[in-house]
Amino acid sequence: MRGQDPFRLIRPAAMAGMLLFALVGAALPQDEPAVQIVPPLTGWAEPMSEGQIPPLGRPITDDVRRMRNYPEQPPVIPHSIDGYQLSVNTNRCMDCHKPQFTEGSGAPMISVTHFMDGDGQVLTDVTPRRYFCTACHVQQTDVKPLVPNQFRDGYRHAGSP
Repeated sequence: MRGQDPFRLIRPAAMAGMLLFALVGAALPQDEPAVQIVPPLTGWAEPMSEGQIPPLGRPITDDVRRMRNYPEQPPVIPHSIDGYQLSVNTNRCMDCHKPQFTEGSGAPMISVTHFMDGDGQVLTDVTPRRYFCTACHVQQTDVKPLVPNQFRDGYRHAGSP
């Protein structure tokens, strides 16, 4: 390989790319803008400016299990989790939801899938990849939706348009 041109394979590909770019560029109408400006999802505020943060919604604390909207949807948290410690060393959720504590707490037991490692082996404790509950499970709050939502779940609206 010594003495050979290391870019000998790149040059033909680069030339083909430039030729394609020139052909496509010539085919586009020159009187219309190629890019349409769309407002960003976060609004027109400056990227690094500090805007007004809306207050958090009031947590729904009725302890009612909600119906899931689709298969494999993680259940929502039907109680307040304010002040719950969730760190590498402590997980307050496990005080009620671990299998050995559910009888006394009345809380539903965490799924057996939370005890499986990446290879499907069942462990004696919660797998590290399922340890941080709020990565998938969210607390419900009493707030107005940020955007209009016309979602219709597949269970209650099966067969209807």
